[in-house]
Amino acid sequence: MNAHLEMDHEEVLRVKLEVLRREHRDLDEAISALTQAVHSDQLRLVRLKKQKLALKDEIARIEDQLTPDIIA
Repeated sequence: MNAHLEMDHEEVLRVKLEVLRREHRDLDEAISALTQAVHSDQLRLVRLKKQKLALKDEIARIEDQLTPDIIA
């Protein structure tokens, strides 16, 4: 009965990947807006960039899990 409500591991990763990509885009927009501000908070800008980089690393890790290994 609950079988159709459960997601397999790959589906969970795909959903998480989409959420992380959205967060990455949001951070990109926030960084862009902060960069264009007259009196931008440099410490906040550095923290947002580090957070964006961490998200990029997490996205790459999940993409690697979803990509099948090809033996050449």
